[in-house]
Amino acid sequence: MRILVTGADGMLGTNTVRELLKRGHQVRAFLLPDSPAKTLEGLTIEKVFGNILQEQDLISAAEGCDAIIHTAANTNIWPNRSEMVRRVNIDGTKNILAAAKQAQVKRLVYIGTANSFGFGSKTDPGHEGNSYQSEKYGLDYMDSKYEAQLLVIKAAREEGVPALTINPTFMLGPYDSKPGAGAMVLAIYQKKVPGFAVGGRNYICVKDVSVAIANALTMGRIGESYIAGNENMDYREAFTKIAKVVGVKPPKVTIPPVLSKAYGFLGTQYGTLFNKTPVVSLAMAQISCDDHYFTSQKAVEELKMPLTNVEEGIRDCFEWLKKNGYC
Repeated sequence: MRILVTGADGMLGTNTVRELLKRGHQVRAFLLPDSPAKTLEGLTIEKVFGNILQEQDLISAAEGCDAIIHTAANTNIWPNRSEMVRRVNIDGTKNILAAAKQAQVKRLVYIGTANSFGFGSKTDPGHEGNSYQSEKYGLDYMDSKYEAQLLVIKAAREEGVPALTINPTFMLGPYDSKPGAGAMVLAIYQKKVPGFAVGGRNYICVKDVSVAIANALTMGRIGESYIAGNENMDYREAFTKIAKVVGVKPPKVTIPPVLSKAYGFLGTQYGTLFNKTPVVSLAMAQISCDDHYFTSQKAVEELKMPLTNVEEGIRDCFEWLKKNGYC
């Protein structure tokens, strides 16, 4: 198959491109004009340049493609409200849907986020049937990804677009050039994490998500969503596991919610006053105090998604960061 991949130079995009090439697919990578695309160097792919906010750019890029994998997104969570975040995530998705219709693709795989579903506890984890809860954080990133997902599901169920969504949790692995999740691994390695909040989240190796995405080209049900996650850990458990892999002592101090939120409040005031991105905003602090636990049983059953030990994802992430000078 010839497959158009948006956001192909991101961590998930890069891992997905490599998985597709392993399977013998032809990849057309959709990149911003100024993208260095260093994580794609040496790969036998076709590169096209454009902006997902320009519908015609996507229509042209999708011409002759059998499928589209839409990983591109604006993931900024500062400032809380951002018109650009909404435009990229919502209008960009509308343009992807227009391109999918024009090209008459056989499959559109939209990459959302597990936050588009209500989270749960370790004993009763969140699943695809749970209603959206994250509006309480007041972040355009989460709200816009949820709204974009609704557009995709509506197009699949009412407009004949052969689309489904995959909703990853917190991914760890190589090619994290931003870095995103890798920033947490680096902070623990550099002993810049004084303690941990009381909440927790779900973690998964990015390569497992890439397998699920590649499988979704022929597996899964149109109009359905699939949470891609693996291990639910509170922050003490997660930081201890990361510290073990990178060879340092883990943080020992539990930060009470009142202190986490107070620090986040001060960070928000600082960021607003000086127009700078705070280390921790109030929304980030609120998230860190909640349990964002999920089950990926549906993705395992219907997309045959593997569940690799998360330590392997941490190790792959850390080794890649070392090799590329981030440490």
